[in-house]
Amino acid sequence: MSEQIPVKDVTPVKVHKPSPKDQTKHHSSGTSIYVRAVKGPFETFRRFFGLFFLALFAVIPWLQYDGRQAVLLDIAEQRFTFFSLTLWPQDLTLLAYIFIVSAFALFFVTAFAGRVWCGFMCPQTTWTYIYIWLEEKIEGSANKRIKLDERPMDLDKFWRKSLKHFCWIAVALLTSLTFVGYFTPIGELFIDFFIFNAGFWAVFSVLFFTFCTYGNAGWMRQIMCTHICPYARFQSAMFDKDTFTVAYDPNRGDRRGPRSRKIPYEELPSKGLGDCIDCNLCVQVCPTGIDIRNGLQYECINCGACVDACNGVMEKMNYPKGLIRFTSEEQLSGGETHIFRPKLIGYFFVLVVMMGLLIANITMRVPLEVDIIRDRNTLFRDTGDGWIENVYTLKVLNKSQSPQTYSISVQDLEDYKYIGTEELNIAGGEVRSVPVSVAIKPDSLQESVTEFSFHVETTTVNGDVVEANEPTKFIYR
Repeated sequence: MSEQIPVKDVTPVKVHKPSPKDQTKHHSSGTSIYVRAVKGPFETFRRFFGLFFLALFAVIPWLQYDGRQAVLLDIAEQRFTFFSLTLWPQDLTLLAYIFIVSAFALFFVTAFAGRVWCGFMCPQTTWTYIYIWLEEKIEGSANKRIKLDERPMDLDKFWRKSLKHFCWIAVALLTSLTFVGYFTPIGELFIDFFIFNAGFWAVFSVLFFTFCTYGNAGWMRQIMCTHICPYARFQSAMFDKDTFTVAYDPNRGDRRGPRSRKIPYEELPSKGLGDCIDCNLCVQVCPTGIDIRNGLQYECINCGACVDACNGVMEKMNYPKGLIRFTSEEQLSGGETHIFRPKLIGYFFVLVVMMGLLIANITMRVPLEVDIIRDRNTLFRDTGDGWIENVYTLKVLNKSQSPQTYSISVQDLEDYKYIGTEELNIAGGEVRSVPVSVAIKPDSLQESVTEFSFHVETTTVNGDVVEANEPTKFIYR
């Protein structure tokens, strides 16, 4: 009990704050952030990456497969269609596997490279940058937008603001129609909505998501990332000293301050200067309004905008790039980043296992579901001619997308008499319920409860045999 617990010094370091003039110009205490445009490899990659997935989002609901919408999440019919695959409520385990795989993929990527999901793939970030791009095209650069907002209302300001919000609403409406088109036939939705013939819930959904997109990307922006999104709060549980995040190197950058470009880089230490010229561009280009020089912050979305801005300044000053870069805490402290570490290997292992289980479940999935409901009013009855009869209701679900003919038979019984339909024609994605009876001579029954199975079988157009055995019980006495 004499051993002391080591104490870690958590005394906060000096936090750098931009000058009040710059803070007021570009990042007020309110919700308005005037994001400055930036060019660089990360910005270029983020734009093309975002546009690629944005194009997928817009195109997928319009794709057709076998004469119908290829991807349709029909909640009313409780049927999710993905090209040739149709998922039903009975396939809930597949959806659970998909969510688990997505979660561990997110955990793995976050443990390795921080919040790159937020910076490069999150819909909030993508639509926010779309709205900022529209602002730049209509109102001008960040400085012009600041001056425009400071001006009293005049004709120029009115038409620019009106056009901007009209474009915002148009993008939000198009986004909402596309999103709702994943849950209802999108061709009919677009036509019915604009001719005022859509149903109540379709109109309500479109208007609701239009309002959400317009509000989130147009007005809330950084508030979504810093206060509302739960991912920003629990991401720190997945970080460690070897996680790659956007970070400022204080060993290179401090002491900060302006200087002439004529001062050779080799003379900076003798003048007590670091590489940072305190231009505040890293603050001005940040979509969440933080100063990356203050260290790791949960508001940072790892978009890399400050990296491009800083590298551009370093290039103009003829300084080495990388003052702000994707790096790890271990590397900043002079150590070496460990890529293969227990946490990352664990996430990867679980991810591979869950993906294997998902693929195996999809591969072994039988496109046929059989359910048996016994007649609860009468357990058994005497037919009067020496037979004992049990009554059942067979529910056969065709989980494929093409019509099938199913044959019904009884297994594991001897000397029985089957009464009912022996063949069923069921359309794709439909369910049929049929009453059937099984009669047995009392002398053939050894016990009061005898287990047997109904066997349902079909042959697909490809020649594959699809079958299902559903156990049930024959009751007597």
